[in-house]
Amino acid sequence: MHRSCRLAAVTLAALAYTALAGCAPKGRGSDSGGPGDELQRLVESVVAADDAIHGAALAVVSPSLGIDWRGAAGLADPSAGTPMTPDRPVRLASNTKTYVAAAVLRLVEERRLELDAPIAALLPADVADLLAGDGYDPDAITVRHLLTHTSGLFDHSGTGDYTEAILADPQRRWTARDQVALAVELGAPHAAPGEVYTYCDTGYVLLGLIIEGVTGRGLAASVRELVGLDRLGLGSTWWESLEPPPAGVADRAHQLYGEIDTYGFDPSFDLYGGGGLVATVGDLAGFFGALFRGGVWAQPATAEIMLTTVDGVRARADAPDGALPPGAYRMGVWVLETAGRTSYHHTGFFGTMVAHVPSLDLTVAATVNQNRGKPALTRLLDETVAIVDRSR
Repeated sequence: MHRSCRLAAVTLAALAYTALAGCAPKGRGSDSGGPGDELQRLVESVVAADDAIHGAALAVVSPSLGIDWRGAAGLADPSAGTPMTPDRPVRLASNTKTYVAAAVLRLVEERRLELDAPIAALLPADVADLLAGDGYDPDAITVRHLLTHTSGLFDHSGTGDYTEAILADPQRRWTARDQVALAVELGAPHAAPGEVYTYCDTGYVLLGLIIEGVTGRGLAASVRELVGLDRLGLGSTWWESLEPPPAGVADRAHQLYGEIDTYGFDPSFDLYGGGGLVATVGDLAGFFGALFRGGVWAQPATAEIMLTTVDGVRARADAPDGALPPGAYRMGVWVLETAGRTSYHHTGFFGTMVAHVPSLDLTVAATVNQNRGKPALTRLLDETVAIVDRSR
């Protein structure tokens, strides 16, 4: 799309959203033009600045500062010209890992699971045998290793082979076992458990299987109950194809892989713990805020366990450029510096991001509907933190 046409689309979409929603809710000080007006301009500028980004949505929440704001710009469906709005759900992809980690820790709180328990007895026997046949020792790998990406497992989604298989057959219905088998087929163990950090979707697929084994229920129902999605009022969050969409929820926004619209891809390529959830940016911010404001845990100390640093772990020798260092990833969450402040953070492959900045009691969630959108997400987060900080 030509840049002038894109700018027109951004403007029209913003006007359409205003017409539909009246006025985007503002934070404290909105009568003087901020921070809501400034946040809306930020979202619009992110879409206008990058031809790859067709739509964006942002949720900004700080109860202590009286801010509860949502805004959007651009298009939810570029081919149809449908405006993007904050109530458009998106596939969360790897943001799902935080929910899965929280569910595991809730099982630990309930004494139904131990972090240092070997996974051999927790997995279906055929899956444990599959791993053992590829040189892994399921008796040495623990739940903690899976949560912190320090198991040494090869990642089924970490090569171009898996991407090529998805693109070749977007309607294929994958199973969790298919993905574990692919990890076994495509690579060997990186190292013994506890020696290296390497981000691994396969490990969270195994956690999904462990949750099902411990609870005796499906993954979607188990996570929903354990983390309290219904209790928290997150009515626009669901596990795609494993449970029905909530009544009245808006259609999903289209999310792109480069120029490829993945809207119609079967969700099973990323469904079983490494990804799978669909939610609005408001619900994503609501969950993350509850997680770090005490709304999820039965015991306040569990949040500290989730954020515990993994010591004595090195990066693998062939770690990709841009990989975060060992210790940044804890249990389903990164701990990073954002605009000079500590933030608890996670992202998803198709342009989703959420962060909690405890020093501002601030939670920020965003989507840019594009897997190449990391710089835009970084800008949204950094500038939102700066805007909120100035508005205090």
